[in-house]
Amino acid sequence: MRLQINGEEHEIADGLSLADLIAQLKMKPDRVAVERNGEIVARNQWASIALLDRDRLEIVHFVGGGQTRKIRLARCDAADSGEW
Repeated sequence: MRLQINGEEHEIADGLSLADLIAQLKMKPDRVAVERNGEIVARNQWASIALLDRDRLEIVHFVGGGQTRKIRLARCDAADSGEW
């Protein structure tokens, strides 16, 4: 069966549920949002959604990261007057 995932054509096995596809893509379900044919699909419905030929999916995978930086606030000359 053919799916369009994030704008690209993909060939996948017939009979997969949306939950199966997310697992097959090795994505963490708690970090993924899915839109199917223009409608957002609630995570608790993924197992019951059978994917169909020509479905259009947008899958957003949230990734944590970046650097932890400490931000230091500096007072301006007016700090003595209570202004920042």
